[in-house]
Amino acid sequence: MKTLNSISLILGFPLRSVARRRSNFSLFALIVMIVLSSCREGNTTIEKITGDGSDSVEIAREDILTSDILSKDQQSRLKPADVLARMKQGNVDFTKDNLTVRNTTSRVRKASVGQYPKAVVLSCLDSRVPVEDIFHSGIGNLFVVRVAGNIINEDVLGSMEYACKVSGAKLVLVLGHEYCGAIKSAIDGYQLGNITALLKKIKPAVVSSKASFTGKTESSNPAFVEAVCDENVKLSIQGIRSRSSVLKEMESKEEIMIVGGVYDMNSGKVEILN
Repeated sequence: MKTLNSISLILGFPLRSVARRRSNFSLFALIVMIVLSSCREGNTTIEKITGDGSDSVEIAREDILTSDILSKDQQSRLKPADVLARMKQGNVDFTKDNLTVRNTTSRVRKASVGQYPKAVVLSCLDSRVPVEDIFHSGIGNLFVVRVAGNIINEDVLGSMEYACKVSGAKLVLVLGHEYCGAIKSAIDGYQLGNITALLKKIKPAVVSSKASFTGKTESSNPAFVEAVCDENVKLSIQGIRSRSSVLKEMESKEEIMIVGGVYDMNSGKVEILN
């Protein structure tokens, strides 16, 4: 029943109404089977049990994301390289559609007494970049800082310092992405209100990329947009090291890693930049 309740919450079906109208259960079970079969194509992960005269739905335990809410002790024993490896594997799971049913209610309860995430991700504001999903993660696993163009300022740096120095995160990941509107706007020199000041922080990546890029240096050229995106991630990492003595010292002591990556919207893959 607990499993069934979790599924009903996820799909938006009130469990009481399903139980009240037995005829609707078949539709409910069918929808659940379609959703999970699309996540694990070729594998049977749901069974409809009717042997005892009552309807129920079972989901394989490995398909429910209930574990990996870290304790402080577990977090303290993690190595930065191990955290990066876990996130890479999570991204592989995402790209292969090995998605899980999240027992969100359970995870909220487990995380309510404290949070000990393993990493902090600086991501763009873009709604097409679901950070926790990309790394096959859930509540309590990641700090996520979001701002258009994944730019660096003192508020972002303060958030990262809190995540790492105060709360113990082991990895800082700056995550850019394809087709970034902020990058395109910076290339075009767009100006409007406070957007102007934000795009000014991306402009150094535009200038740097133009100096080495062969071809049209315009927002209509996807290759140039990609080049600026990569450069912007690299400059953000440089900014973290040059403007945060706290994070720089932690990195020099190998307490954390600071890395960059770019999310491919077509494949779902995150490429970690050298």
